[in-house]
Amino acid sequence: MSKILIIDDELSTCNLLDKFLTKKGYKVSISTQGKHAISQLKEEKFDLVICDYRLGDMDGSQVFEEIKVLAPETVVVFITGYVNLRVAVELIKGGAYHYLAKPLNPDELISVIEHGLSQENSRTTNGELTRMSQKSVTMPDYVYGDSEASKKMIQHVKLVGPTNYTVIIEGETGTGKESLARLIHMESSRRDKPFMAIDCGSLSKEIAASELFGHEKGAFTGATCAKTGVFEMADGGTVFLDEIANLSLDIQMALLRALQEKLIRRVGSLKEIPIDVRIIVATNEDLFNKSGGAMFREDLYYRLNEFTLRVPPLRERVRDLPIFIDYFLEKTSQELNKEKPVLSDEVYQYFKRYNWPGNVRELRNLIRRACLLSNSNNVIEKETLPLHFIQAMQEKENATDNYLSQIHEDSVEPDLKSTAKIAESKRIMEVLKEVHYNKTKAAEILNINRKTLYSKLRMLNIEY
Repeated sequence: MSKILIIDDELSTCNLLDKFLTKKGYKVSISTQGKHAISQLKEEKFDLVICDYRLGDMDGSQVFEEIKVLAPETVVVFITGYVNLRVAVELIKGGAYHYLAKPLNPDELISVIEHGLSQENSRTTNGELTRMSQKSVTMPDYVYGDSEASKKMIQHVKLVGPTNYTVIIEGETGTGKESLARLIHMESSRRDKPFMAIDCGSLSKEIAASELFGHEKGAFTGATCAKTGVFEMADGGTVFLDEIANLSLDIQMALLRALQEKLIRRVGSLKEIPIDVRIIVATNEDLFNKSGGAMFREDLYYRLNEFTLRVPPLRERVRDLPIFIDYFLEKTSQELNKEKPVLSDEVYQYFKRYNWPGNVRELRNLIRRACLLSNSNNVIEKETLPLHFIQAMQEKENATDNYLSQIHEDSVEPDLKSTAKIAESKRIMEVLKEVHYNKTKAAEILNINRKTLYSKLRMLNIEY
């Protein structure tokens, strides 16, 4: 059980975090004074410290200097209600793991804690990150798959990771593009520097420039103080721009200049600031085709496209499904503090046949729900699955039965060519149903390869 020390001069904040993190399975101690916290650190070892930057008896930077002397291996996360990004940059450069603004987002806080503890636990005695085996988890929210598509993707990550190439990650919603970007960052020499992720889909044209490049005091209405953008905060590290296609053309132009010149300019300033960051972007759209229109700059696309990685959807890597299921079952059972449940055979067959339009994210959320509703025998049954999921599977089964019935009805005195097609369709559907729609097994039984099977399914208008 990881031990966390909370340092905040507001007792209500300490108590709230204590209650929340204790429920999440952490052992928590609190302190409302910097000096008292330092005494605790002298007497007890903590895995992670959450420290308010403004304390009553001393400021957070002083506490941080003491922590670096007393427990240099401890992960430190700063929190504050008075965001000063210049201070955040200095703290992160000095070795702090993260800097969060109040009011705290529970999901973001847990994510930061898990990432921080994972990074610390994966260090060797000489301080370098260890490389884990390909079937283990290297960091929260990323699992190495066992399918050919996943193996090829990881090979590309290991090739491009150590370089400074700008990378475009393509993939459907929910496939884990940000997790892959973090993995690329961890494979690089920048791994000990900041990784800053920005969701471009949530940035309006008015605030995008400020968030990315920062602004000066008085640059616009409401700019009561200077602000440091993520490009400055991530100096030496990696900036991940998710859903980059949503950026306005003006911001795309500014981004192109930053990439080409390695310089940025804050909103309202004439001073150019040199930057050293690696850019990784992600999109669920076809940027190449979009760049041919008026929505995405063609020159920016070609500047970004030094290397492209495609994250395959879950339906294309069914072999990875048991690995993801096991990981999410394990993680959710730990979160709920209960024994790890198992899937019933019926549910497992449903999972293998489902199309997973929401990909890994949908699988994760479905398992979290099922774990919560699992019965006293700790078995996840069909009844724990959401209604839309069960209806989709029933529609699929009905479609199969209707298709076989139609084949039978149409088989009255057909010609030779039609007879062969009907027999082939019927045999394929019978085998698919027999192996619960496992296409790999079906191809083996039919003595054809998977590509041939998919080709025949398309030719026969069978959607599976």
